[in-house]
Amino acid sequence: MKLTRYLKDRLVNYVVVALALALVMGFLWLFHVPPQASIACLVIMLAALLAGDVHEYYRRRVFYQELLDGMESLDQPHLISEMIEAPDFVEGELLCDALHLSTASANELVNSYRREDRAFREYIELWVHEIKVPLASLELMCHNDGNTRYLEQLGRLDDMVSNVLYYARSESMEKDYVIREVSLARTFSQVAVRYREQIMAADIRLETEGLDVSVMTDGKWLAYILGQLMSNAIKYVAPDRDRVVRVSATEESDCVTLRFYDNGIGIPASDLSRIFEKSFTGENGRIGANSTGMGLYLVAKLCERLGHTIDATSRQGEFTEVSIAFGKSAFMKLEDCQG
Repeated sequence: MKLTRYLKDRLVNYVVVALALALVMGFLWLFHVPPQASIACLVIMLAALLAGDVHEYYRRRVFYQELLDGMESLDQPHLISEMIEAPDFVEGELLCDALHLSTASANELVNSYRREDRAFREYIELWVHEIKVPLASLELMCHNDGNTRYLEQLGRLDDMVSNVLYYARSESMEKDYVIREVSLARTFSQVAVRYREQIMAADIRLETEGLDVSVMTDGKWLAYILGQLMSNAIKYVAPDRDRVVRVSATEESDCVTLRFYDNGIGIPASDLSRIFEKSFTGENGRIGANSTGMGLYLVAKLCERLGHTIDATSRQGEFTEVSIAFGKSAFMKLEDCQG
């Protein structure tokens, strides 16, 4: 609280006091009080007024400064009422009471939204598990009948349903992952088998190198990440050349770097810095109506939660390469190893 603002707020009081002092001095003059005594009374009253105002100013200044500093330092400023002590002046006590009531109301509202959000996520997870049963049955029926016309579309439906599930779980994935040694070769093989119909339909040649290593991660989430990268590679193939997806891994002293390369249509330089943003589709997304901008966003978010670093390089019309660096400790979050 600045002194100038405090004085401005007290201006009306000072005018009233000045008028009162003038009247007192007038009465003293009318009663023929000696000038020295009148001046002494004036000085005493002004000194008392000044001392009282200085005390009030510093008392309020300390409280309000602590209040402002506390709000700036907190990640959740609405919790400030739990951090400050009630002052010994009426306005401050009233403010503290109002803050406590506001905090209690905000906490109740937040808890209500959390309960609703949890219930919605539980419903989504249940719905996903239920819808995957008929999807799997349809895929099995297609295989049994020898009819593969609908397998690609069923695979895309399964991907979309999986996206819903993983997005619903991404906010609370700490309850649903286990960091352990996971074989890159085995995980990628599972992904390749899952997407084999779409890979064959797109006439893509798979190449692998150096995948006979293990990384510290969660196998289920890693499979989802690789699946999203594979889905993008299939979606954005180049029509005018042989199509290649190359997955390789290199081992270093403190990390293992996985590189996922495709020679598809690439990403424009103006879009490259934003591809991991939520709902960002960019130029390629406007070309392809099936883009939602959620796949790479989820990939980046999962990598962050798992402690992996992710980066992408691309040249429009030539290639795209996504690199993921895995620390060699389950507790290591990489910052410098970019691969």
